[in-house]
Amino acid sequence: MNRKLVAAIACRNMSSRLYAKPLHYLDIKNKITVLDFIISRLKKQKSINEIVLGISNKTENKIYIDIAKKFKIKYILGDDHNVLSRLIKCGKLSKATDIFRITSESPFTFLDNLNHTWTSHQKLKYDASFLDDVIDGCGYEIINLKSLIISNKKGSGLDRSELCTRYIRKNKTKFKIKYIKAPKYLKSKKYRLTIDYPEDLILCRKVYKLVSLNNINFKKITKFISQKNNKELISKFVKSGYKNMYL
Repeated sequence: MNRKLVAAIACRNMSSRLYAKPLHYLDIKNKITVLDFIISRLKKQKSINEIVLGISNKTENKIYIDIAKKFKIKYILGDDHNVLSRLIKCGKLSKATDIFRITSESPFTFLDNLNHTWTSHQKLKYDASFLDDVIDGCGYEIINLKSLIISNKKGSGLDRSELCTRYIRKNKTKFKIKYIKAPKYLKSKKYRLTIDYPEDLILCRKVYKLVSLNNINFKKITKFISQKNNKELISKFVKSGYKNMYL
């Protein structure tokens, strides 16, 4: 059976911390949003066969339909709170066997090892492959669609929220899980590269100036964000971010 890896990105504007996080500009001059940059990066990954936006069906999220059309990618509309069901709908629409999952507010996912991870995930028939224990916003998850369907059926409301892999993580004996090894320079919980607060956005805009679509040097990035002024920008959010990551 041929496997198909599809990037499913859950999108919505509502947030108590920073409204419409994916739509803020990383590059104000050229009007490149966080989501624009994420999609453009994923389109360059040969392991990812397709990208689908899992859009909340609330009225304020219709703008994401325009983004899907701009990038000529598919989209679905689904339950605002059941994020997991939206990912499943993305998978079914695209006939995926496996879902590549990142959040719509994390522009600097570490993708350098993705081809190797996907090959290993298929060959050894993992239910889930997790890049954990890295700088917040740099990790990713690959989960087969069957496992997500099981999670949606048997999990709690919290398991169906943005914590889409919580059921799998809490029931490790029922799933075959691979924990991906990360480079040492990414194994830090002192920093974050995800956007939940205005300060996060300021830092990510700074980081964006250091990279290009075809060249993201994570050693350079980690050195940059470790500088005192950059570290102080986001230091008050780091602990709670990691604490709430998987609950």
